[in-house]
Amino acid sequence: MWAIVRASLFVTGNSLMLLVMLPLVLISPLLPFHFRYRSLYLWGRFVLWWARVILGIRHRVTGLENLPPEGGALILAKHQSTWETFFFPSILHYPAFVLKRELLRIPIFGWGLAALRPIAIDRSAGHKALRSMIKQSLMALEQGRDVVIFPEGTRQKPGAPPNYRIGGAAVAVASGRPVIPVALNSGLFWPKGSFIKPSGTIDVVIGPPIATAGRKAEEVNAEVEAWIEEQMQTLLAKRQP
Repeated sequence: MWAIVRASLFVTGNSLMLLVMLPLVLISPLLPFHFRYRSLYLWGRFVLWWARVILGIRHRVTGLENLPPEGGALILAKHQSTWETFFFPSILHYPAFVLKRELLRIPIFGWGLAALRPIAIDRSAGHKALRSMIKQSLMALEQGRDVVIFPEGTRQKPGAPPNYRIGGAAVAVASGRPVIPVALNSGLFWPKGSFIKPSGTIDVVIGPPIATAGRKAEEVNAEVEAWIEEQMQTLLAKRQP
């Protein structure tokens, strides 16, 4: 019963905060980008704080030293819940997320998301979508922004068979920049499609850079998958309060 009450309070608080943010969302196109990003991310910071206070969901990060301090990093990360979309802006440099274009059509949330200049792609467009993702990603990297790609494309339940697609590695090879792999176990505490969220500590492990220059995308993709999935074996065994 208490779990239902906590979950209800969490959803209510997030919804109210989103409404409070509505005026800022509406005027955001008129604001300078860096100020706009910091301002709109207030909702993401609230969600992380509210999850800690109401749900008892905390997080700890290992490997922050592997991130370049000046930005322009290419992140290939495990994706298990919406939690990481709120979390990554707290440690990255104005990150540009690769996401499906349909998300931008969601009222209020989608409008704010569009103002953050994500890399929105039409997944049904095949090779055209891949070319668009590479082009937009390279532009964001040149602007000094970090780019976040979930190589499995969508959220995966903890323990699900890995399904790493070639797109993220193709961007990496095209850029010549090293890849920063990230493993996390957010799905244990923020389950996909679940109203109830158990308390606990989400672990995020940031790996050492993986070289991409002069390599094939398939080779890079395989190395990223191997590193992340090896870390996942340990992370999925953790359910520490």
